[in-house]
Amino acid sequence: MIASSHSADKKVHDIARLNNEVKEWRSAFVDGRSKLMRLKMESGIIQKMAEKGIAPSPNPPKKIKVKSEKK
Repeated sequence: MIASSHSADKKVHDIARLNNEVKEWRSAFVDGRSKLMRLKMESGIIQKMAEKGIAPSPNPPKKIKVKSEKK
């Protein structure tokens, strides 16, 4: 009976430790995802490219339409 109690206590401690690990990993994931979102923002990209001497085009892009010929 004592061994069973110790086994149950060990399992409770293991579960608590694993829950803490899950919280840490989830926090790291959310932190990494938010950093990635900031890096992907257009303003951030423009800033990084400006450091390298590259600026966005003053003219907006134009669509190129290709008409296919039916034979």
